Amino acid sequence: MEALRQDDPRRFGRFTALARFHEGASAVRYVARDTASGEVALITAARPELAAVPAYRRRFQAEARTAERLAGGWVAPPLDTGEEPEAPADGPEPLWTAAGYVPALPLAEAIGIAGPLDERALRILGAGIAEILSRVHAAGAVLQGLAPGTVLLASDGPRLTAFGPLGAAASAEARPGGQLSVRLGYLTPEQIEGKEVSAASDLFVLGLLLAYAATGTTPFTEGPAEEAARRIAGDEPELDAVPEALRELITNCLAKDPAARPTAGTVAAELALEGAAGLARGGWLPERLAAAVADQEARVLALEAPEENPETPEEAPAPVSAEAPEPVEDTAAPEPAEDTAAPQPENVRSEDAQPEDARPVDAPAPQEPTAPVAAGDGDIGEDRGTTRFLNTGPRPPQSDRPTTQLSLPHELVAPPGAAPAPVAQPIPPALPVAPVAPQRPGPTHGGPAPYPAAALPAGPAGSGGPGGGPMVSLPLPPAPAPVPDPAASRRTLLTIAAAAVGGLIVGGGSVAALGSGNTAVATDDKPAPKPRRTLPGQPPEPRWIYLHPASESSPLTTAVWRDKLLVVTSESQASAVDLRTGKRLWQRADGAKGQAALAAGADLVFVASPSEFLWLSPKNGKVVHRVRYTDAFGDLPGLAVGPLAGNSEPVIWFTGSHTVTVKAPKPKKGKKKGKDKEVVQAHFFAYDIVQRKELWRTPVPAGRAPGTPAYRVVVDRSADVLVRQDAASLTAAEVKAAKGKGSIRSFDQKTGKLLWTKQYAAVSPEAATGGDEDGTLYAAVGKDLQAFETDTTKPLWRVEGSDGSVFGTPLVAGPLIHTTERSQLVGAVERESGRLVWRRSTEVPGTGNAPSLTLSGSEKTLIAADAVQVTAFSAADGERLWKFQDIGSADPKGATVSASYRALAAGETVVVQRDRAFYAFPVA
Repeated sequence: MEALRQDDPRRFGRFTALARFHEGASAVRYVARDTASGEVALITAARPELAAVPAYRRRFQAEARTAERLAGGWVAPPLDTGEEPEAPADGPEPLWTAAGYVPALPLAEAIGIAGPLDERALRILGAGIAEILSRVHAAGAVLQGLAPGTVLLASDGPRLTAFGPLGAAASAEARPGGQLSVRLGYLTPEQIEGKEVSAASDLFVLGLLLAYAATGTTPFTEGPAEEAARRIAGDEPELDAVPEALRELITNCLAKDPAARPTAGTVAAELALEGAAGLARGGWLPERLAAAVADQEARVLALEAPEENPETPEEAPAPVSAEAPEPVEDTAAPEPAEDTAAPQPENVRSEDAQPEDARPVDAPAPQEPTAPVAAGDGDIGEDRGTTRFLNTGPRPPQSDRPTTQLSLPHELVAPPGAAPAPVAQPIPPALPVAPVAPQRPGPTHGGPAPYPAAALPAGPAGSGGPGGGPMVSLPLPPAPAPVPDPAASRRTLLTIAAAAVGGLIVGGGSVAALGSGNTAVATDDKPAPKPRRTLPGQPPEPRWIYLHPASESSPLTTAVWRDKLLVVTSESQASAVDLRTGKRLWQRADGAKGQAALAAGADLVFVASPSEFLWLSPKNGKVVHRVRYTDAFGDLPGLAVGPLAGNSEPVIWFTGSHTVTVKAPKPKKGKKKGKDKEVVQAHFFAYDIVQRKELWRTPVPAGRAPGTPAYRVVVDRSADVLVRQDAASLTAAEVKAAKGKGSIRSFDQKTGKLLWTKQYAAVSPEAATGGDEDGTLYAAVGKDLQAFETDTTKPLWRVEGSDGSVFGTPLVAGPLIHTTERSQLVGAVERESGRLVWRRSTEVPGTGNAPSLTLSGSEKTLIAADAVQVTAFSAADGERLWKFQDIGSADPKGATVSASYRALAAGETVVVQRDRAFYAFPVA
């Protein structure tokens, strides 16, 4: 952290800049404060030279929008985004975003302070990052944002500050023709081979990070820097110093074959079954790191607003010396100074050399001049008229950054006579003074400095040309670090940007966490984001995320079994996921194309397949019982079972049909015999899935071809069961006879006898309906919701709906009935009187299908799921708690998920599904 420079912006919307916090490859971060509320923020401002590039501006803005959606949990919430007015005449309008400040240390700096992390801290670190990766990968995206400088350690758990290549770039520069060149950090074997990155690439880098955090180095470091790519592609990792309990998992992450690496969800569960936040409860950082984080927070909060005008020219700092110092020959960190020696000056910083492909081969690395500093006074070379910092005394020696920069071509075979580019040596640090010319990004103050650069042979077009590849950073063994001095750590200024705004900008999609309304208190142990004006109400961090394998067909049905299993059926099989961990337990091909699973007693899973009833073991999916339709319903050959109409344990109701041949009547004398006819006969069945026997069947009219009518149970009463037929399965004759009105049928619970068929006012065949055991039917009539006495059809009350909208299927809960409308309004009405208790909008723009409603196990939280998002409300008063989106593909060429959301309640968890992705959210 350093003082503001003369050319730094002083205002970012409602925020006043206080100090420079960190200078990255593509942006500069500032500590800032909202003068009205006192809220401290980190501003990420694009570099002016890059902001002029249209491609950069579009990317920056896209990442900012994605960061808003991804916020929550281990990602700091964004606070504001600078609007982009018309560009001024003298240059482009600055691009910036504001994120909440979270005191934290970068992983590289933390290792330099306290050494490698212990096993418990490693588990928390890895589980937290894996949880983020799970969210990203569930949307089909690849993060490519992991590095020792983008992973932060906060007091309650890890944080991630980069969400794509731009945020974690080793360098970024404008190229001729308006192109943007971004060079990434870290390599994977598939990148070295020129293959596409995937979710497995993130797991490889996670393995590198965990090995680095466990040992202080990375596992592919033995040998010359210029051979680092070869070692990653071909050598086995050195993990002897990694804790034994974690060695196998990290080894699997570092597998050369991407298909052999575990998923992020698997890593998260193996490292911390109760979640990173649960394992971190009570503190997780070593004492020295916890103290450093606390010191950082105190210093940030003590920053003063900059003075608007310099006091006098005489008070300005001394000018910079015109002579550049000699290059440093040794890259190792300096030895600790004796107590009597002059201490190191404060706020010194070094500047990276230009990328290898950005300067002539023979050009020396640019060097930064230094200004004299009084030894031991703790002064930082303050720029009058900018920011005043607290004096903190001398700093300990800086350690070396364990990286080597490589320029990787697509063709790794060196042409004849090719030689590596000259090595650039690190340069001495310089004090920040004002005014200062624009500089290349350097390491964060107090953090490691870079190793010299080495280049692999360039492609046919030379470095940076068409044959070139991305520049990447590879960890190398750090120089021996001095033994930490406990006294020195207390007076050391340790600063790092604790939260940044980035985006998922590579390959596929991203996960969005959108907030609105009032902020809800998270019900799990994840760190709750601070409330913010623009996006309050972040959803709680998912307990787990399960992604149905892409190699298998998409899910057809999903159901919760006994609050223990999530049972998924598809075209190829039925499978079960542990609701506690999100791990898949088993799959069974016999359950292919099965309908939603049900509980058959306390210890069996019931699935109705197209040809048989199956009873599966919940432990391993083994078929315990099976009843083929040809055996159970032998008198109905060729029976086709329709969708289950409903269930009330242990009874299920369903329709079925089969085709019979009706012979033509005997012709009269002299007449030709008529043709036999194929006739569809349909029945409505009741079946006990515990005793495995048919209770009754009753003939019903056949439906539209192929003939099985689709029934839905409206309400199950003690004496009868009320059903209505899906309008799509009505025959043309039935539609004509109904004259625009829908019908409800009553069947006797014991015998299945049809008791009556009734119509209710102007309720149409397509209208949403619901009922309760007390004898009330609720149905959409026009734009309104109306209640009727079930047995007499007498109207009871009416609730007015929105103009141009209709009500969806209501949900009965105790004394209330929860309502949903196509206008995206969700509400609650008293069942007895029809009095409106509350009504809220999901804030989804436009109209579509009415959101489907689900109540949590405690009936305290109401979940509304539609095609756009999931919104959680307090069932009692309608307080909007949180929103969630899995936004699908962020890449225009990537696959876009368009499936609607579904929600299933399981105790204190609500499982949200969108196509192949499942998220388990804790709820009240």
